[in-house]
Amino acid sequence: MFNKGNELIKLCNEKNKKISEIVIEKEMSENNISYEELMNNMKEVLDTMINSSNTALNKEVISVSRLSGGDAKKVEDYKNSGNTICGDLINSAMAKALSTSEINASMGRIVAAPTAGASGILPSAIITVSEKYNLSEEDMICGLFTAGGVGEIIAKNATISGAEGGCQAECGAAASMAAAAIVEMIGGSPETSLHAASFALLNIMGLVCDPIAGFVEFPCALRNASGVINALVSADLAMAGIKSMVPFDEVVEAMYKVGKSMPESLKETALGGVAATPTGEEIKRKIL
Repeated sequence: MFNKGNELIKLCNEKNKKISEIVIEKEMSENNISYEELMNNMKEVLDTMINSSNTALNKEVISVSRLSGGDAKKVEDYKNSGNTICGDLINSAMAKALSTSEINASMGRIVAAPTAGASGILPSAIITVSEKYNLSEEDMICGLFTAGGVGEIIAKNATISGAEGGCQAECGAAASMAAAAIVEMIGGSPETSLHAASFALLNIMGLVCDPIAGFVEFPCALRNASGVINALVSADLAMAGIKSMVPFDEVVEAMYKVGKSMPESLKETALGGVAATPTGEEIKRKIL
């Protein structure tokens, strides 16, 4: 039905439907699945996301490598202190994103959306916005379908792999998906969703992938926390009426070209960036 953003928008306009509705139609048609079964499948995805976003908020969850853990609880406790710089919403979103990252690092159950390394961004965005606006479970599920449609376009025309495109391809794609979903969830148009998706990619274009010791922990978890804020900011920019000067499809193409031009040392090999610092190398020696 669609392979690019402009094709998706055209379908939305022709059928007078939301992005989520077009994506649902596509999934039903291509997978020969009923509406009820599709909704139940996505509800299971949502339930998993909610669980991973909340599990580490009130107890320390330590990674298998013991390289990380407990940060989600620290941010949640800090939020509850009532004395934060950015306020409850921002800190709650960061805590939820860190929680999923910590569940992932401890070999718990998460949803790779679009990857395990970026798995904290979309759940946190969906849940945080749902809590703020008192949205329904159905609204959240529709948001996930919108996110899926945007993620599919990025995967088809660029990459969602850190090994191929750097962290911009993982956390960037996740933030882009989340920004588009947020906009639809709060009543924005399909065009506005793609402007938000563009902003999220633009904001971190060129971000490298440099996990210390090769583990998806540091700085990956921190980039999940900043990634959800990127999504929230991008959605607000778009909802304010700001439009991306460069169309979404061209932004996706640019991201792909930037990723291709990165040296291998900056694409998940742990041979560059903070992974190659003296401290990073020392941690690697101790762990491995």
